[in-house]
Amino acid sequence: MQGQSNLFERERKKKTERERERERERERERERYRERERERERERERERERERERERERERLNRHLF
Repeated sequence: MQGQSNLFERERKKKTERERERERERERERERYRERERERERERERERERERERERERERLNRHLF
């Protein structure tokens, strides 16, 4: 009986460890996703800044022309 109990306990521990590993992997994936989102937001901000710069340049040229 004791042998079956030990076997059951080892299987339970393995299962628990696999579950923890899957949760760690899910957390790593969530972090990768968040980082991609942050990078996309930084790129959008850079693009907005470039657009503002182009607009300032157009205004400057317009003032120069008139």
